[in-house]
Amino acid sequence: MITKEKVIDSLKDMPVRFSIDQLIDKLLFIEKVESGLSQSVKEEVFSQEQAREMLKKWSR
Repeated sequence: MITKEKVIDSLKDMPVRFSIDQLIDKLLFIEKVESGLSQSVKEEVFSQEQAREMLKKWSR
């Protein structure tokens, strides 16, 4: 989950004029990075070999 502080920091980094789509894209990106980092800390990740095996199964 994204914090109010991160939203405010994101707004400060935006140009003076921007579209709501640009802001939403930036916030979604930040949220996804935060989520990925959290998963990594919790060791909820796949090894490169596990990912290769999953891709092989999916691409059949």
